[in-house]
Amino acid sequence: MTDETQGIPEPEGPVELIDTEYEIGQDNVEGSVGPFGFDIHNPVFVISGLTIVIFVFYALVFREQATEAFGALRPWLTSTFNWFFLGSANIFVIFCLLLIVTPWGSVRLGGRDATPDYTYAGWFAMLFAAGMGIGLMFFGVLEPVYHMAISEPLGVPSPFAEDGTIIEENVEAAKRMGLAATIYHWGLHPWAIYAVVALALALFSFNKGLPLTIRSAFYPIFGERVWGWTGHIIDTLAVFATLFGLATSLGFGAQQANAGLEHVFGLPNNVEVQVVLITLITAVALVSVLRGLDGGVKVLSEINMVLAALLLLFVLLVGPTLLILSDFVAGLVTYAQDLVALSYPLNREDTGYMNGWTAFYWAWWISWSPFVGMFIARVSRGRTVREFVICVLIIPSLVCVLWMAVFGGVAIDQVLSDPANSAVKAQVIDSYNPPISLFAMLEGLPLAGITSTLGIVLVIVFFVTSSDSGSLVIDTITAGGKVDAPVPQRVFWCTFEGAVAIVLLLGGGLSALQAMVISTGLPFTVVLLLMCVAIGKGLASEPR
Repeated sequence: MTDETQGIPEPEGPVELIDTEYEIGQDNVEGSVGPFGFDIHNPVFVISGLTIVIFVFYALVFREQATEAFGALRPWLTSTFNWFFLGSANIFVIFCLLLIVTPWGSVRLGGRDATPDYTYAGWFAMLFAAGMGIGLMFFGVLEPVYHMAISEPLGVPSPFAEDGTIIEENVEAAKRMGLAATIYHWGLHPWAIYAVVALALALFSFNKGLPLTIRSAFYPIFGERVWGWTGHIIDTLAVFATLFGLATSLGFGAQQANAGLEHVFGLPNNVEVQVVLITLITAVALVSVLRGLDGGVKVLSEINMVLAALLLLFVLLVGPTLLILSDFVAGLVTYAQDLVALSYPLNREDTGYMNGWTAFYWAWWISWSPFVGMFIARVSRGRTVREFVICVLIIPSLVCVLWMAVFGGVAIDQVLSDPANSAVKAQVIDSYNPPISLFAMLEGLPLAGITSTLGIVLVIVFFVTSSDSGSLVIDTITAGGKVDAPVPQRVFWCTFEGAVAIVLLLGGGLSALQAMVISTGLPFTVVLLLMCVAIGKGLASEPR
């Protein structure tokens, strides 16, 4: 049942509590090692921690073998299970849209009389920083330009001839499809994935009185078995998914920060420097961990939102503003028109786009969902289900779409205006160098040194907020739902997030990062599908 001492507030007003004898932390092992206390769930912490330690050891000691294995794993997973990832993501979007229009939308998280813990501004800032940070920086220029140039989605012709010259009659359709294909990956589908997990956690913790952990959402399906091995497996899968999803993002962030430092300051761009960067930034994240949610993540999130807004506004105003806004609208219209075709999971001819991009993205978002979902749940108490779903689904989607349209739109304009001298074309289309794409675009704008430095700072702060938030979430899961477990446990998970990112970079770079996120996202997709059923059962019993 709900326990104020574990940091979960009592429901306010009428709710339908679940009658269970389970107490938060009853299976935990408490004690201390020297001055450091611990309060861990047995066996979730032990299984998760030992498995991660063994993985790190294997990837470091058997580097060549690990590199080969990671390299083969990703293409096999995406080509074999692409239909499953795409079909499942479609179900999540439809489920969330139904919640908005059904009477279930009037249920309030935390009880009928609960009030929000955060203002809209603070809430949106934390949603934005935790949900998409590093990904927006890494893919904001890369993806729209790549899809425009390759134009494989739905068979749209490329605007480039074999000799690199522009085919004018193909330009407009390719531009629209480049933005639409990008919007598809950053719009409704990923945020629906996050909304499902966040809503399940908030509902069963704040309204049903169960621990704030993934297994609680499955009480309507499995009953008391969620406190046994059924629940242990669910929570352990959530830990693996979260850890490897975060490690992928941290790896992307380290590569991009290194590329920016080389571009601006001439720092060498290699794996060794990236390892040092991950180590240093993880140390900064540890400081944020020690400051807690309000003193660490919330403050950094708000700083990040301001810096990101400044960079976005600068690029929009110094770039071809009217053309960007026009292309933004055209991209949205094309996205709406082609949404069904882009999300269709069977018998696709654009397999490069479907396997190499969409299947990877959905696995990545799903692996991030325990982390982002629990974080969103913790800061969303007091919202109605309808308000929650609309804000989590629509508002961040529009911000992401605007970001992609501005950064990608400017880069596309640079490529098409002067393809022979475009730094973006050289880095994205000719040589495919993803980490440098943002800085190549900024190079073509005024004050490139200042904006590139700001871009590096943004990547680093997103890195810190992701690592801090992720360690908070993993610690909550491995502490049996306790949200105020001893700080050294969060330090442990924060440290190992950085360690996993390092060994994946050493053991295969981007392909290794992507392979592990897909392999952990696959089983967790099944967990999310069952979660939709549990949410329906839970909401049906709640007073509105």
